[in-house]
Amino acid sequence: MYKEKRTSQGEFVPIRGLNYHIERWQNSSGVASALPPLVLLHGWMDVGASYQFMVDAFTEAFAQGRSIIAPDWRGFGLTNTPGADHYWFGDYLADLDFLLDHYAPNQAVDLVGHSMGGNVAMLYAGVRPARIRKLVNLEGFGLPASQASQAPGRYAQWMDELKSLQRGELALKAYNDVIGVARRLMKTNPRLTPDKANWLARHWARPDAHGKWQILGEAAHKVTSAQLYRLDEVMEIYRRISAPTLAIEASDDSMAIWWKGKYTLAEYHERLKQVPDSRVAVVQDAGHMLHHDQPAQLARLIEDFLT
Repeated sequence: MYKEKRTSQGEFVPIRGLNYHIERWQNSSGVASALPPLVLLHGWMDVGASYQFMVDAFTEAFAQGRSIIAPDWRGFGLTNTPGADHYWFGDYLADLDFLLDHYAPNQAVDLVGHSMGGNVAMLYAGVRPARIRKLVNLEGFGLPASQASQAPGRYAQWMDELKSLQRGELALKAYNDVIGVARRLMKTNPRLTPDKANWLARHWARPDAHGKWQILGEAAHKVTSAQLYRLDEVMEIYRRISAPTLAIEASDDSMAIWWKGKYTLAEYHERLKQVPDSRVAVVQDAGHMLHHDQPAQLARLIEDFLT
């Protein structure tokens, strides 16, 4: 089992009618710090605790000098959303806004987001530019551009999937034990070592009343958004980002694997040119879950950029 170097404290904060769960690695120096909090946003079907390996890889001087927090997004981890049958992307931005009101009401923060969390971070930084000091996007590539002609079909797909959810057809698989969860994680990410997989499995899933290990992600997240990805709106938001921005990619080309030419890494780099102050870095020998694959490499890049 992986042993944490830095222990987080789980806490709950009331946000917009939800009891939001937060992993918090508190400033251990005992002295109030003027350094901005570091806020870590996880990706789809992940949890805030997923950043543990990266946090452990930070240098002592960096970690002791600031508060680090990682929320479980609504419907993931221990942030429950009873009765929700779909999720709207704008809610993530609003949830983050309220969380920053709580943890950093009069202070700009350093913001890191992975995958879906990276997309949230990019949009939030353009909508609330004054609230972000520096921004790090970990493989938050966005989506292929959409066309208005796709809208009728998208709304129909959304309604059909809501019915599939009600029929239980989108239910997430349960596992007989925590080892089964760990094996599932390693199957998805072959670079994930058994010690880390066993640790993650206990944060990624919980046993139910019957002893089955259930994934801590609500099936409603599998319902396709009713709204199209409007690239013109996204580009306008990118232009309003004032924070220096570091876009970090894995050496494996996730885009080629997912989109098979429909949306490429080169297109993503073109989009990044709309961000006034942005640069790109690559983590070697890593896939999409780069904070699991190469936490030390990633920690160095982030530390150097933030300091």
